[in-house]
Amino acid sequence: MESTGGPYLNTAAVTSPVGIARLLQMTFGCTTFSLVAHRGGFSAAYGTFCMFVWTFCFAITIFIITCEFTHLHSCLSISWGNFTAAFAMLATLMSVTAAVIYPLYFVQLDCYPIGCEVRDFRIAASVFAGLLFVAYAAEVFLTRAKPGQVTSYMATVSGLLKIVQAFVACIIFGALVNDSQYSKYVATQWCVAVYSFCFVVTVVVVAFSVTGKTAVLWFPFERSVVIYTFGAVLLYMSAAVIWPVFCFDSKYGSPRRPGLCAKGRCPWDSQLVVAIFTYVNLLLYIVDLAYSQRIRFVSHL
Repeated sequence: MESTGGPYLNTAAVTSPVGIARLLQMTFGCTTFSLVAHRGGFSAAYGTFCMFVWTFCFAITIFIITCEFTHLHSCLSISWGNFTAAFAMLATLMSVTAAVIYPLYFVQLDCYPIGCEVRDFRIAASVFAGLLFVAYAAEVFLTRAKPGQVTSYMATVSGLLKIVQAFVACIIFGALVNDSQYSKYVATQWCVAVYSFCFVVTVVVVAFSVTGKTAVLWFPFERSVVIYTFGAVLLYMSAAVIWPVFCFDSKYGSPRRPGLCAKGRCPWDSQLVVAIFTYVNLLLYIVDLAYSQRIRFVSHL
């Protein structure tokens, strides 16, 4: 019988620039968590987070390479282009976070008290963690939408920014639950509501894009996203004004860090982190709004 289905294996999945970047991601990721698990060691929440990042990204990268090499992604009821673009951006953010956290908390130049062998393994793991971030960043660079190109929404600047916005919101939530005392005033509770609402809607936008369900909606998805982004800018503007006033004004909070505040368990530190990343997300939403005027949405690439 003659085969009419074409080649069974897609060699471009491992020979194209994007494919090579993914093979490097697989190699660097496996090397990183192997070095840490073998002799480098990890402990506490920071070390566990780093190991989760490296193993999670490794597993999803293996899944993507396998699906593209065997054409199995055509059997999945998702928008493959949106999924891979969204994951590449998320993995870039997660890997750069782990590449900063692990050496910050686990690497030291002296051998005492961990021993020279453990120190060397931790330094090597930190180097490969940095290379892993570069490999994921390279995929984002290679797959991003070019000017005038019709592509998946998540590959556009606006789509990539959605991932960054959600990631920054997670950092804000982490600081909020770390004894930030946000429930002290109704105004700061409003700010938490802003962060939560924008995070949820952003995740919903990403989810509809990745699942390829935007075409079945009864309202124009692209116009709704632009309207939401404009609303998010206004909401974050209000939080950018309210949060610093009720946390750092002498009438409601403290303009300076209290001298008796314990390191790592100080509400003022958490409030400062929330304030900084509120402005970061505000800037991201403004840039998103500017770029969303110039893109064309495609649901099933």
